[in-house]
Amino acid sequence: MPSDTTPAPWVLMYHSVADSRDDPYHVTVSPQRLAAQLGWLRRRGLTGVGVAELLAARAAGRGRGLVGLTFDDGYDDFLTTAVPLLLEHGHRATVFALPGRLGGTNAWDADGPRKALLTARGIRAVCAAGMEVGSHGLLHTDLTSAAVDGQRLAAEVQDSRALLTEVTGRAPEGFCYPYGAVDGRALAAVRSAGYGYACGVAPGALTGTHALARTYVGDRDSSPRLHAKRFLHAFPAVREALHA
Repeated sequence: MPSDTTPAPWVLMYHSVADSRDDPYHVTVSPQRLAAQLGWLRRRGLTGVGVAELLAARAAGRGRGLVGLTFDDGYDDFLTTAVPLLLEHGHRATVFALPGRLGGTNAWDADGPRKALLTARGIRAVCAAGMEVGSHGLLHTDLTSAAVDGQRLAAEVQDSRALLTEVTGRAPEGFCYPYGAVDGRALAAVRSAGYGYACGVAPGALTGTHALARTYVGDRDSSPRLHAKRFLHAFPAVREALHA
């Protein structure tokens, strides 16, 4: 991670790219909105990349102008809709997949529409397109829940990594905590499983390489809102004051 004087990496958090009208959880961005957001980045000299690439570039002093793009849950629309738009605008991204639900649906979203998840073939196609694949655990389980004992926690972080390695031929570098929920126990398990980094949402005191903060991006985020979110990322003291 950067030193105390180096700004934290700016990592944007997406989920599904599809019709956003039936979206009670606000996790869907329309293709038109995503295209506009990707164009906004390019016009400002910013290139979206996967998180592993972003962290490696920053460690080598080459991170200027790079932004992390992440897509949680491993929806099939990442391959069919997001990837073509990313390539068209000259970006790359990380998708965090659920190898315990390959070819399944987002059954954890009780009130939302059922959405197809990536199959093993789809994940390999994502890799072939130059995108990074990371683990989102096996089944989209809150790893901080008291119901998740040590054995289940190990399965979520270790078995998901092993399964993705079988699918892609390469061990995933990154992990993403389902629901963005992370505590010390989950972080330690992820680090012990061999991941080089992990993403949360707003991990607070745990923030670091294995608990990266991210900026939520939704369908309402037009140019002015993206400007505001970029500003708040650059000036965390202002962001913290607004939420105090």
